[in-house]
Amino acid sequence: MRDAPGSLGKTALAARYLNPYLRDHPRRRVVRARFGSRFAVDTQDLIQRYLYLFGVWEPHMTHWLRRRLRPGDTFVDVGANIGYFSVLASHLVGSTGRVVAVEASPTFHERLLQQVRLNAADNVRAVNTAVSDSRKLLTFVLASSKNMGANSIVPYEGPAESTFEIEARPLPEVLTAAEIATARVVKIDVEGAEGAVVRGLAPVLDQLRPDAEITVEVTPDRMAQVGDSADELMETMRRYGFHAYRLANQYTPESYVSALHHTDTAVRCRKPITAESDLIFSRVDSETLP
Repeated sequence: MRDAPGSLGKTALAARYLNPYLRDHPRRRVVRARFGSRFAVDTQDLIQRYLYLFGVWEPHMTHWLRRRLRPGDTFVDVGANIGYFSVLASHLVGSTGRVVAVEASPTFHERLLQQVRLNAADNVRAVNTAVSDSRKLLTFVLASSKNMGANSIVPYEGPAESTFEIEARPLPEVLTAAEIATARVVKIDVEGAEGAVVRGLAPVLDQLRPDAEITVEVTPDRMAQVGDSADELMETMRRYGFHAYRLANQYTPESYVSALHHTDTAVRCRKPITAESDLIFSRVDSETLP
C-alpha cells in the first residue's frame, strides 16, 4: 500500500478489504510513519488504522506542516489525539524548537505520552486539559471506539462508548508567554468546540509572530449544536488580519491512495463555510497559500 509504485489495484484493496478487515480484526503494532517516526497503533481506531495502512494521517495537512515548520519554531497542537502531528512537529522543529500537545482525553493523553517516549521527543510538552473560552467543567462523549478521535462536547443522545469530565481553560492560560511569542503554527481540531477555542485565543492573536498561522478543522453543524457558528469564527480571524484558506481533506481510503502520490495546496476561501473544512488562517494575502 505504501511503497509499491503507482496506485493500480490499491484503491479497491484498501477500501473493500483492508480498511474494514483491520477495523473489525484489530492489530496492535508499532509502525513507522512516512516521515520516519514510530507509532504504537491499534487498528480498531480510524487514525491509527490509516497510520498502519498508509503511514500518514491527513496527508495534505502533513505535507503543509512539513513545508511550514522549521528548526526553532513552536507548534501548538490543540486536540492532539494520539500525538501524530505533535510527533511530526517535534521532528521538524528540532532540539531548539518546542511542541505543546494539548489533549483533553486522559486515555489519549497517555497514548500521546507513549508516542513521545517511543520517539524520544524531548521537545514536546504534553498537557492533559480541555480548551475553551473560559474556565469551565466540560463533559466529553465518545460514541464509538471505531473512531476514538470523535470525543466531543457536542450533545449526543445515543449509546455512548465512554464519557469523562475535565476542566477547560482558555489557551493563553495553557501556554507560556514564550510559547505564544514563538508559535509558528497553532493547530485546532476539537470536534465542534473550535468556536470557543478561538474566542479564548483571540486576546493574544495580536501577540503572535507576524508569520504565525492557525489551522482549524471547522465543523459548522457541530458548532451550531453548542451555540457557535463558523461565521463568527471567520469574523474573529478577519478582525485580527488573518485570511482564510481551505485545504483539501477527505477520510476515505480511496482519497489516501491518491494523496500518497499528490498533495493539494491551500486555496483562498471566500464563500461561507457550510460543511466540514480544514481551514488555514494566515496574514499572507494571496489566492493560494505558498
